[in-house]
Amino acid sequence: MPAPHRFDPTILREYDIRGIVGKTLSTADARAVGQAFGTTIRRAGGMTAAVGYDGRVSGPEMEKAVVEGITAAGVNAWRVGRGPTPMLYFAERSLNAGGGIMVTGSHNPPDHNGFKMVIGKKPVYGEQIQALGRLAAAGDFETGKGKVEGRKVFDAYIDRLCQDFRGGKSLNIAWDAGNGAGGEAVAALAKRLPGTHHTLFTEIDGRFPNHHPDPTEEKNLKHLKEAVLKHGCDAGVAFDGDADRIGVVDGEGRVLWGDQFMALFAEDVLADKPGATVIADVKASQILFDRIAALGGKPMMYKTGHSLIKSKMAETGAPLAGEMSGHVFFADRYYGFDDALYAAIRLLSILARREQTLAQFRDSLPRVVNTPELRFPCPED
Repeated sequence: MPAPHRFDPTILREYDIRGIVGKTLSTADARAVGQAFGTTIRRAGGMTAAVGYDGRVSGPEMEKAVVEGITAAGVNAWRVGRGPTPMLYFAERSLNAGGGIMVTGSHNPPDHNGFKMVIGKKPVYGEQIQALGRLAAAGDFETGKGKVEGRKVFDAYIDRLCQDFRGGKSLNIAWDAGNGAGGEAVAALAKRLPGTHHTLFTEIDGRFPNHHPDPTEEKNLKHLKEAVLKHGCDAGVAFDGDADRIGVVDGEGRVLWGDQFMALFAEDVLADKPGATVIADVKASQILFDRIAALGGKPMMYKTGHSLIKSKMAETGAPLAGEMSGHVFFADRYYGFDDALYAAIRLLSILARREQTLAQFRDSLPRVVNTPELRFPCPED
């Protein structure tokens, strides 16, 4: 019988598995995650798992350990390589894998890493993550000898992103990849899309030498704002460490927060799908919900959390959802998972077809007073 493995309880979180490398997270943990994940795929009737990793320094060794665990469970591992988390989600869909696991520390500090998972096109979260922990602690693993294959999906992913760009007037856009895992994809998109593009920090570097990769903190958008003003851009977009969250700046260097750019996306989606449900999390302002209703849509407020939102979208058939944190989910012409690069494509498509600039749109929204998000440090347990 396989040996049991106990995780530090602080790494089994609501939406992912995540810890500090060398302290609460090791390669032995990564291997056990892989074997528990592979076991779960097998018991769900699958035999393949797509595996990707982001730009963190610990990424390659963690990915190798995950692959070892998956194959030890008798499941075939399809390695899609380094890239953004949504590229892994795309791989799971396009390759028709039984599941997918992304080695990523998301927007967290450089010494963090972790795992985001999907099985059967659905996110693994909450009780399912706790179940992986129990399975490992009991050593209740499937065993076998899965095969390892490389599957290149980067070019197909870029093609899919560009597929939904609907052009119009020429745009001048600044992009800040923040040295995150989306850097190479940003560089590729800037070459493919029409208009003028100014890219910042597209070299993938897990030390994040220029700024922390979290676009919800305004201080991290300093370089993007400067680029927008210097080059007279129509807009600027920024991404978190694994490119599943977007930040947006208008042509005057002002930030549009999640509920503000969601109002623009809702207008676009509801023009094609009148009366559809649009979901936003509890942190969004009343402006967004009122706007959705005024556009003829059905506003729905739901819990914060990308896995929870994705599940609610599937349940309600909503074509669009978003969170204040910058997760945006398009099931309208896309797959319904959070992909900040795809959200950027949709934003550019909207701006290219509108007379109104992004700055004018921002000015058209009612002004509100709100409390900034307060984050209190506390022990992980």
